[in-house]
Amino acid sequence: PAFPHRCFLPQETTLLSPTILSGAAFSSCVGTKGTQYETNSVDFKVGADGTVFATRELRVAFTVTARTARQQRDGTPWYGCCGAQTSSLHSGHKPQKGKKIVALDPSPPPKDTLLPWPRHQSADGLRRRKRDWVIPPINVPENSRGPFPQQLVRIRSDKDNDIPIRYSITGVGADQPPMEVFSIDSMSGRMYVTRPMDREEHASYHLRAHAVDMNGNKVENPIDLYIYVIDMNDNRPEFINQVYNGSVDEGSKPGTYVMTVTANDADDSTTANGMVRYRIVTQTPQSPSQNMFTINSETGDIVTVAAGLDREKVQQYTVIVQATDMEGNLNYGLSNTATAIITVTDVNDNPPEFTASTFAGEVPENRVETVVANLTVMDRDQPHSPNWNAVYRIISGDPSGHFSIRTDPVTNEGMVTVVKAVDYELNRAFMLTVMVSNQAPLASGIQMSFQSTAGVTISVMDINEAPYFPSNHKLIRLEEGVPPGTVLTTFSAVDPDRFMQQAVRYSKLSDPANWLHINTTNGQITTAAVLDRESLYTKNNVYEATFLAADNGIPPASGTGTLQIYLIDINDNAPELLPKEAQICEKPNLNAINITAADADVDPNIGPYVFELPFVPAAVRKNWTITRLNGDYAQLSLRILYLEAGMYDVPIIVTDSGNPPLSNTSIIKVKVCPCDDNGDCTTIGAVAAAGLGTGAIVAILICILILLTMVLLFVMWMKRREKERHTKQLLIDPEDDVRDNILKYDEEGGGEEDQVRPWPASASPQEGLRAADNDPTAPPYDSLLVFDYEGSGSTAGSVSSLNSSSSGDQDYDYLNDWGPRFKKLADMYGGGEED
Repeated sequence: PAFPHRCFLPQETTLLSPTILSGAAFSSCVGTKGTQYETNSVDFKVGADGTVFATRELRVAFTVTARTARQQRDGTPWYGCCGAQTSSLHSGHKPQKGKKIVALDPSPPPKDTLLPWPRHQSADGLRRRKRDWVIPPINVPENSRGPFPQQLVRIRSDKDNDIPIRYSITGVGADQPPMEVFSIDSMSGRMYVTRPMDREEHASYHLRAHAVDMNGNKVENPIDLYIYVIDMNDNRPEFINQVYNGSVDEGSKPGTYVMTVTANDADDSTTANGMVRYRIVTQTPQSPSQNMFTINSETGDIVTVAAGLDREKVQQYTVIVQATDMEGNLNYGLSNTATAIITVTDVNDNPPEFTASTFAGEVPENRVETVVANLTVMDRDQPHSPNWNAVYRIISGDPSGHFSIRTDPVTNEGMVTVVKAVDYELNRAFMLTVMVSNQAPLASGIQMSFQSTAGVTISVMDINEAPYFPSNHKLIRLEEGVPPGTVLTTFSAVDPDRFMQQAVRYSKLSDPANWLHINTTNGQITTAAVLDRESLYTKNNVYEATFLAADNGIPPASGTGTLQIYLIDINDNAPELLPKEAQICEKPNLNAINITAADADVDPNIGPYVFELPFVPAAVRKNWTITRLNGDYAQLSLRILYLEAGMYDVPIIVTDSGNPPLSNTSIIKVKVCPCDDNGDCTTIGAVAAAGLGTGAIVAILICILILLTMVLLFVMWMKRREKERHTKQLLIDPEDDVRDNILKYDEEGGGEEDQVRPWPASASPQEGLRAADNDPTAPPYDSLLVFDYEGSGSTAGSVSSLNSSSSGDQDYDYLNDWGPRFKKLADMYGGGEED
């Protein structure tokens, strides 16, 4: 048997006696007939049908238990309960600010609510297993004010009549964190809560109750205990954001969605404690209506409720939204507020309008990229947006496309700009019709204003334009060689200023060869020299000159023109023979000289050429012959069997094919020389061919031999002199020469260095020392050095190491022990002090 519901109480309610709360319905295996109800609270009564009555005015929380008639006869313990607590309205307790907390009546603890481990036995005495007991959950209100520990239920096994039993509980809240929220008296089985509960931290607990004997042996199977924390309205709704930002287009219809605000309540959302409702508290500004928006009380959706949103009047609304729990009950619910900022976004509901119906400007002729007029417009839409940015278009008055209108991105003005030069002589003024619109199309239902069209008058100013040559570059063709003074053409310019009486004068600007002359008044061009196509100033048969035409306007203006003269070739250049020099063997063989010609003219005044030998002198035709190869080439060869080696000038007449033809006698220098088997000139033959005889060649060779002999003798003399210098010995008497600087110096350019006397490589230093000691001609200082006498009266100081290192009084008697070679030194230094 069990209660089908956890509890039968309405939420925190003020009860007046005899208020009927609810029916405590109960079910069991044998039905509800004969079931009796009792309550442990003196503030309530339960009728036979389970109806609960309040005996006085109070706020309630209590426990109801039930048992069947059979259980009453058998004395079976109570099987089910619904636990709660009561608090009197007159107890004097005040709830904490911001929270509605049920104050518990500090009355004596209620009677035990038993949760037994029952035993069932069949009629024949055999034990049979029943299904597990359904233990009803234990309800504990949060934020209870005690006193603690506060008893919840009592757990009891019917075996405690026979043996002592110890009870314990395990699970979260008992022996697992959070620790010791619940405790149990191990002997009596009474379970307590030890501190106030917070449903927002733990909404429920699952514990297991154990029964063991004094030896720790299990007496009963563990039973599950479910403890639910009853929610109290102790949390205010909290908005996700304190400030919400949304937007809505101006002119939006009522019911247009704007934004959504959301508040969360930590209390139980299945109860009124966590059910949040929304409402708009204030709207700023209250224009054009104080209720421009509304909010869905359950979802928090904000929508427009009235027409008349106009960004040009109100750009932003500030709406204070309130969220209240207890389903929006302002008397019992807790509230919080947030701010919703609603921006009215711009739509193109204002067409641009010109500030004037007509505009004027002026432009000098022949100017481009010049701003001639600024068109100003007014647009009440949001600046620098597509709804505000102006687009200008010329709809009439400019068929040739001389003007365009560009938009200033900062001021939104239209800048009328010349993109194609205008001519005063053709158009003195322009009458333009201009229309302005926005980058974005107009909103639905908005029409263009008549002020979106304006007229623009542009006056063209006449300026002095430069004369110009109609045909530039001008090309004429004529033959070269025309005499000076020949009239070639008239190269005249045109002054575009038809309404000005101005004179044009001409002059040369560029005439590289100075061949031309121009009449200053009419532009007639004549030759000042003979025109030559073959001149360096002519490129690709064309001679180019530049002329200047200037008017007498204020200020004067000028223009240039180029005259190109194509010169037609005439046969005015005779051909030239090529090559100018050649060589050939003195005996005729296959070796011949290929000749051709070069002509400065062009076809048909060049080849084919005619090559021939002159009749005078007669030796030319006797010794030489010409064989024609083709129109441009021929071969020159020996006619006779042998020609003495040497240089020969061979005249050849070359004639071109011009009309009339021109001839030229050219000289080719031919070197005739003896040749080897390959047909190449030998070296002697080349010299002979150069014009030197045998005697001259022999004389040159003798001179070369004499020169070599003189050089050899000079070298031998220098070596002998060097050898004598090295073998020279010291010739002065040692008695007369008492100086220390007796080193021999061969060269002083690279610094003075002691010269070492050479010794055989096999001689040891001891052998050299003995030889020096026995040599009476050796100097008395160093056996390995040779010193020369440098003469007397030297301005240089002594370089002797003995002299430079001698200082103060020193005993030189030890020099007497060094032998006869150092006797002189002993006399000089040892006897000096005695003197």
